[in-house]
Amino acid sequence: MIENLNRLVDEIERRIGDEIDVDALAASMGTTGYHARRMFSSLAGMPLSEYVRRRRMTVAASDVIGDDDLLTIATRFGYGSVEAFGRAFRSVHGASHGDVRRDGGPLRTQPTLRFRLTVEGSAAMDARIIERPAFRLVGHAARVPLIHEGINPHIQQHIASLPVEEHGRLKALSTTEPRGLLQVSADVDPDYAEGSELTYLHGAACGADADVPADLDAIDVDAGAWVVFRTSGPHPAALQEAYASSAADWFPSNPWRLREGPSIVAILDRAEDFSTATCELWFPIERE
Repeated sequence: MIENLNRLVDEIERRIGDEIDVDALAASMGTTGYHARRMFSSLAGMPLSEYVRRRRMTVAASDVIGDDDLLTIATRFGYGSVEAFGRAFRSVHGASHGDVRRDGGPLRTQPTLRFRLTVEGSAAMDARIIERPAFRLVGHAARVPLIHEGINPHIQQHIASLPVEEHGRLKALSTTEPRGLLQVSADVDPDYAEGSELTYLHGAACGADADVPADLDAIDVDAGAWVVFRTSGPHPAALQEAYASSAADWFPSNPWRLREGPSIVAILDRAEDFSTATCELWFPIERE
C-alpha cells in the first residue's frame, strides 16, 4: 500500500492541472479508490482532495507571479473561471492572486508528500480475521460530524438522549457477532475529512432476516471478511490509536484492503465512568 500511495502522489504531480480519477488510478495499481483515499487521509492527516488542491495552488503560485493572464492560469489548473481559481488560491495561501502578483507573497507551500513504512516491531497489534455472513445492525441512528480526536460531543448527546432502559432493550436484540451494544459508523466520507458527516448508530447486531422494530433504524451489512482489533486502556484514546495504527502499521503489512461498509466498535468491558474500556474495532476488508 505504501508503494501505491507514492505512485498516486507521482501521478498527481504528473497531472497537476488535470482532473484526477482516483478510482481509475487505484484500479490500475490493483486496489480501490475507497481504500486509497482512506489510507491516504489516515497517513497524511488530510483528505486526498485537499492535498491535490494544495499542490495545485503551490505550483500555480509561480505562474501567478509571472506574466500570464489569470484566466489562462486558472484554465491550466482545471478551473473554469478566475473567480473559482481565486477562491481556491486564497484558501491555500491566505492572500488573493492579485496581492501575490503585486507583492510576491505571502505564499504557503505544500511539499510533495512521500510515504515511508517505518518498522519498529516494539508492539504487536491484537487482531483476528474472520468471515461473517450477512447480518443486520439495528438501533438508533443520527447524522453527526466526524471528529478525529477526543470524545465526539454529538455522539455523546445522541446516546444521552436515549432512556436508560433503551440500552438494555438494544442489548437484548444482539443475537450474533459482534456481540453486545455497538457503536457503528456508516456512510463515512471516503476522504475521512474531519467535519464531514457520517451516520452513527447506537445498537446491536442480529441476523440478516431479523425483524426490525418500527421505532428503530437498520443498516444491512454484506457478507465478507472482517479484521477485528482488540484495544484496552484510556477511552477513547486507546480506540483512536487503534484507528491510526491500523492505517500506519497493519494494512501496509498485510495483504488486505478496506472494502465499503460500516466500521463497528463493540464495548466488551468498561469502567463505570467510561475513563477506560476494552473494545473490539471491526473493519470490513477484502484481499488485495
